[in-house]
Amino acid sequence: MAGIRFFAAVAESAGTETTTVDVASIGDLRTLLADRHGTEFARILSRCSLLVNGIRAADDAVPLAGTDTVDVLPPSPAAEPQIDADRV
Repeated sequence: MAGIRFFAAVAESAGTETTTVDVASIGDLRTLLADRHGTEFARILSRCSLLVNGIRAADDAVPLAGTDTVDVLPPSPAAEPQIDADRV
């Protein structure tokens, strides 16, 4: 089973810092975690970076093996849309 590590707000939303899963791909992982933790978690997860053994998963087709570790990192504040206060 692949080990999953949640960080910061993602861990708070999941209610745990770690879990294990038996899935074949990043897409399967996203589906399983959304089903397990609900719609608010799924919304957060859709903006997260997922690293498989320290390498960013480029898309949902990335395969997972039972020996893999997936880090689920929260969205970066720099990646969030921002409004310039001078333009409001």
